[in-house]
Amino acid sequence: MSQAEVLMEKVQKGFMVERLEDMDEDYKKALMQTLTIVGDTELLSVPPLLTVYNDAPDLNYKITALAVMQDELGHAHIAYRLLEALGEDVDELLYERSPNRWKNPYAFDFPLNNWIELGVFNGLFDRAGYTLLGDAFEHTSYGPWKRALVKVDKEELFHLRNGEIIMKKGMKNPETAKQVQEAADWMFMMGLEFFGVSDSHKSRSAQIDYRIKGSKNDELRQKWMSTAVPFCESIGVDVPAHYDEEQEKYVVDVPFPCKFDLENRKWLHDEPDTWSGMIERFKKRGPQNEEFVQRIQKGVKELEKMRQEEAS
Repeated sequence: MSQAEVLMEKVQKGFMVERLEDMDEDYKKALMQTLTIVGDTELLSVPPLLTVYNDAPDLNYKITALAVMQDELGHAHIAYRLLEALGEDVDELLYERSPNRWKNPYAFDFPLNNWIELGVFNGLFDRAGYTLLGDAFEHTSYGPWKRALVKVDKEELFHLRNGEIIMKKGMKNPETAKQVQEAADWMFMMGLEFFGVSDSHKSRSAQIDYRIKGSKNDELRQKWMSTAVPFCESIGVDVPAHYDEEQEKYVVDVPFPCKFDLENRKWLHDEPDTWSGMIERFKKRGPQNEEFVQRIQKGVKELEKMRQEEAS
């Protein structure tokens, strides 16, 4: 057997990878790709949340929002520290990369419209993070990440519960109930997109083969819907998905993927898209992608400019 086949067999039997010496190059590449996506996702969840932070209705909600953002920064720090240990130049990754090369979800390239949207953001997108990272916590073969995810798993649960609280409260008032529904109308489909292309269109299997994660994209999407859909139904929020008794799974009631009207932030349910089309939209990035990344990079670039001016 090849080195890769030997390692795959070992991790499938429960072997935990702890050191660089335990990896082959393919394992390391797949792990670094995964951690980069995780770090970028955690870090770039903060700028959209900040767009409505000042709209918090009281001090308790403000403190909670700050706690959520602090957690997200901590989660990003974990991913980037693990990347650094694997040989990544994290300073270059964070401060030299152009905005369109970041790996955060498309949903995080949008500012939020109001405080209620922060709740739906937590209730749907942090639920996706909890689903993805919970799977990694349970199944990953990379020991340092598994140990770090003990903390992350609990904090992501706190985030989604905060979202549920805001959504439930919002549904008790006609004006804010309308905001909850309008937010879900554009965010739910983006939540589905968090898990990537359909398994039938996925070209690489290293994450599963090396047990970096345990479940495939469509399995994770089903797990997310299994809690997101019943919760939304329980509080009176309409979402385009339901549980199909015959198929014994959740199904999406509109074409997925489908076209997205960027200007009006609206899904065109009568215009199906392809997975290639979805990927192309991701690559073009959303409206605030550049601004949000520049906000992350601003301080370091200003400091470097000041040092250069002092040196000259």
